[in-house]
Amino acid sequence: MDFRHLRQFVVLAETLNFRKAAEKLHMSQPPLSVSIRKLEAELGVELFHRGKNGVRLTKSGEAALQDARRALFHAGEFVQSARAATKGERGVLRIGFVGSATHSILPVIVPLFRQRYPGVQLILRESKSVQIIDALENGTQDIGILRTPVPCRTQLQMQTLQTENLILVVPRNHALASVASVRMADLRHQDFIFYAHEAHGLRMAALHACEAHGFTPRITQEALQVATLISLVEAGLGVALVPSISRQSSGGQKVAWKTIADFPHSASIAIALAWRPNDETLLIRNFQAVAQAAFPQDSGPGSSNVMAD
Repeated sequence: MDFRHLRQFVVLAETLNFRKAAEKLHMSQPPLSVSIRKLEAELGVELFHRGKNGVRLTKSGEAALQDARRALFHAGEFVQSARAATKGERGVLRIGFVGSATHSILPVIVPLFRQRYPGVQLILRESKSVQIIDALENGTQDIGILRTPVPCRTQLQMQTLQTENLILVVPRNHALASVASVRMADLRHQDFIFYAHEAHGLRMAALHACEAHGFTPRITQEALQVATLISLVEAGLGVALVPSISRQSSGGQKVAWKTIADFPHSASIAIALAWRPNDETLLIRNFQAVAQAAFPQDSGPGSSNVMAD
C-alpha cells in the first residue's frame, strides 16, 4: 500500500463513480479499477459494492475513509514540513539572551520573526553573557543576544544590534543630582555600587571609563543585575554607572539620571547577536536578517574575540 492507493480510494469514495474519480485523478478508468482491486486484495476486505446502480462504500470502506483522509493530510503535512525546513521556515531555534535585551531588542525582533516565520518555534532562555557563549560553543543554543565586550576569547560571529554608553544614576538628594553637567572627574571620590565579576562586560566598561580618567572607583557594594544596582542607589548606598537603556525601563522615582559629558567612547557597550560561524543554518540566517532589518543603524557582521582580564 502507498499513498497513491489511499488517494485513489478517497477520491472514489467521494465521487462513487469510477469515471469521475479517474478524471479527477488524471488517469483512465481501467487502471483505477485494477488499483482499487489490488488495494482490496491487500487489505483482505471489500471497500466498495459494485452493482448496476453504481458504486457505494461497504461498512469496511466507510470505517476506513476517515483514517485514509487523516493519513493523506499528515502525509501532506510531512512534505510541507520537510520543504519548509529546507527554507528555514520550520523548526526550533534556541535563543539565549541577557536581561537587558528585554527592554528594546526582543520586543522588536521576536514579533517580527514570528510574523514572518510562524512555523518556527522559538525557545528563549535568559542567561549571563558568559553562559550564552558557553551554550553557543557547545551547541545547546543556536543564537545568543549578549553584551559586548565579551569576557573571553571566542570564535563566535557577532552582529551589533545596539550601542550605548553608561550613564550615571544617583540618589535624588545627591549633590550631583542638581548639577547641570557631570564629568568623570566629579566621580573620583564617590562611593560606587558596581557590577559583580559575573557581569563582566558591564564591569569592564565601567572600570575602563574610570581608569581612562585617572582613578580607580571606590567600590562599596556589588550587584549582578542592573535593577539591583538602581535599587541600591535608591537606598542611598552610592552612585552607579548603568546602561542608558535602563532609564526607559526603570520606574525609580528616588534617583536622578545624569549623562556624563566626557564619557570615553572606548568604554561604550553594546548588545550583539552571536552564533557559530560554521553552523549557520537557514533558521539562523533568517533570524539574523530580521534582526538586521530591525536594527540597521549599527548592524554589520563581525567577529569578536575580546579576551578576559
